[in-house]
This record gives sequence, C-alpha cells and structure tokens, in this order.
Amino acid sequence: MTGGVTGLMLRSPIVLADSESLDEVRRVFDSSHVHMVLLTASGRVGEPLLGTLVRGDLPPAGVGAAGTALAHARLEGRTVGAATPAEDARRAMHAAGDRRLAVIDPDGRLLGLLCLKRSGEGFCTDAGVASRRAARTDATTQAPLDA
Repeated sequence: MTGGVTGLMLRSPIVLADSESLDEVRRVFDSSHVHMVLLTASGRVGEPLLGTLVRGDLPPAGVGAAGTALAHARLEGRTVGAATPAEDARRAMHAAGDRRLAVIDPDGRLLGLLCLKRSGEGFCTDAGVASRRAARTDATTQAPLDA
C-alpha cells in the first residue's frame, strides 16, 4: 500500500452543519453503515473540520436532545493529515482500534474520510460505498410482487 491517504479516502463522507441537533445525528446513525459523522460550519467538505461524532459520543436519547451535536464532538485522535502515507495510517488505525479518521489539510479543512475495512487490510472506496447505497435503495424501492 503506497501513496498518501488522499488517494484512498472517501471524498463524499457524511458531513453535517455544526448546528445540527443531536436528534438529527441519531437519525443519521440509524444506518448501521454510518460510523462517524463529521461537522463543519455548513456541512460541506472543504471547510474547517470542527468536530467528529461516533455513536458513543452521544448522550442517551432524550438527554440533551435540545443541544447541538458540536457540544459532544471531538477532534483529538480522529484526524489524519493529508500527507500521511496510507500504510502509516493503516498501522496506526489498527493499533488504536479505529476504523475511521477524518482527513484534513494543513489548515484543518476537511478533505474526506479514511475508512478502514472491517478486515483491516484495506480501505473503503467511493465506488464500494456508492454500490452499497444503490443496493440498499433498490431493495427499499422495489414493490412486492402480487401473488
């Protein structure tokens, strides 16, 4: 595995505005495929990353539901610099037990999400994520057959 993390990151991760409610973040986490939510000022890649959330960061439902997601987010230990060699990132993620890291540029702007496969041997791809999304969409939009 050669090259930097930018060549392997997901370029369209789930990004929400820092003002989003905890209830909205919980709705996003309803998908078992979502493991990390990224927060920027207006919910777009290319803006400064303000925080990250994983399910364990959220208080129990009903507790603090009126607050914003940013109050529960963190950055420490959840980012990787764009210039980091991919193999170095993979080893560090494996050692820490992490499978997701936000990729940022030297100014802290969000570039994407590095997503380690469950096997730990490689990284998720945009094409693979798109394929899974399409399959889920197809499965939920197909009408049942009449008997």
